[in-house]
Amino acid sequence: MTEDEFDAFYASAFPRVVGQVYAFTGDHGQAQDVVQEAFVRAWDRRRDFAAVHAPEAWVRTVAMRLAVSHWRRARRWLELVRKEPPPEHTAGPGPEHVTLVAALRKLPEAQRLAIVLHHLCDLSVEQVASETGAPTGTVKARLSRGRAALAKHLSGEYGSDAGGSGSGGDGALGGTSSGKEVDRDRVR
Repeated sequence: MTEDEFDAFYASAFPRVVGQVYAFTGDHGQAQDVVQEAFVRAWDRRRDFAAVHAPEAWVRTVAMRLAVSHWRRARRWLELVRKEPPPEHTAGPGPEHVTLVAALRKLPEAQRLAIVLHHLCDLSVEQVASETGAPTGTVKARLSRGRAALAKHLSGEYGSDAGGSGSGGDGALGGTSSGKEVDRDRVR
């Protein structure tokens, strides 16, 4: 990949990957930082990117791993500095956004990553499996369990009046029986 090609790749992919990592982390500043670091690492390997099947997926994977590493370091530091755990709730731009991010944070990391990649990054189950290194059956199980847990968390927040299904079904994810569609306005 030439420098001009890399510049074009960066300009088109950076905002998209930041949005995806933001959905995963719930922290826009951290998402920008880790995506920037991922692009720095990609810059160092730009000549090898011709062989990479999906350079944006490579950058996203590196950014997600950097975010997880950052969380682990921050959690260890906080445990050393103070005896109480960090607060669960982070203020956001709107109540639906805060609720969705808080519900995503309650999911196990593997389920959260599968949901973000599949529903927000619009990757197929096979693409999620390829990107995470998990078998497709495992990805399907993570998506199913993650959607069920997310629906349970969201139905408790929304009840039956504010757009949630109240039944714990896929209505909390956007209202389709397959759970494929997500109300992206809640995430932004």
